[in-house]
Amino acid sequence: QVRLAESGGGSVQAGGSLRLSCVASGFTFSEYTMTWDRQAPGKESEMVAEISATGGHANYLDSVKGRFTISRNNGESTVNLQINNLKPEDTAVYFCHAPDLFVGLEFGLWGQGTQVTVSS
Repeated sequence: QVRLAESGGGSVQAGGSLRLSCVASGFTFSEYTMTWDRQAPGKESEMVAEISATGGHANYLDSVKGRFTISRNNGESTVNLQINNLKPEDTAVYFCHAPDLFVGLEFGLWGQGTQVTVSS
């Protein structure tokens, strides 16, 4: 079964840290770019970080640069997001995403999401 499963979310105070993890199954993980996206209440989804298939290249949303670090382990089919110096505006549901994976009749595979809540 093709699947992405996130974990690691939670409620933290501003300035704290979290490490989000995503385990992939059912496809050749090492062949695909992976992203972490988030959706805050009442706002559109936005990509916060992406990492190339080999892990050699990463891009970040400007507002998270220097605080978020994406990494992957192709041997374990995992992609992680280390979040430091959390801010209240980081509150959102965070999703693991394989944007180029063709599943069913469309591109893109999403996980179920993990909630991150940051209090001031």
